[in-house]
Amino acid sequence: MKKYVITVNGTKYEVEVEEAGFASSKAAPAPAPRPVEIERPVAQKTETSAPSAGSTKKVTAPMPGNILKVNVRAGDVVKKGQSLLILEAMKMENDIVSPFDGKVSAVKAEKGKAVAVGDLLVSIEG
Repeated sequence: MKKYVITVNGTKYEVEVEEAGFASSKAAPAPAPRPVEIERPVAQKTETSAPSAGSTKKVTAPMPGNILKVNVRAGDVVKKGQSLLILEAMKMENDIVSPFDGKVSAVKAEKGKAVAVGDLLVSIEG
């Protein structure tokens, strides 16, 4: 048996591999690989706590992509879960929603523009 550490989609698995031609005397199946705990980067920096009165919260890009559609303007009142914009990433459309209720104070995202992880998209006052 040989032991290997294999990484699949950022998750490390420790596996044992038996060489072909050498049959094991054990009839029990091999146990499933167990994930090795690793530190993962935070993909989304969107504030999720309820804003206090008069505070401004920021909604940032959770991934790199292109802005397909902006659904809000400065001055609009939004509810938690309401669509703010559509972000295309890896040929998929991602609906970026408001993590809390409030009034849109600024929209930094523009249709057709590229954004990187953490770029400011919308500011919302609570």
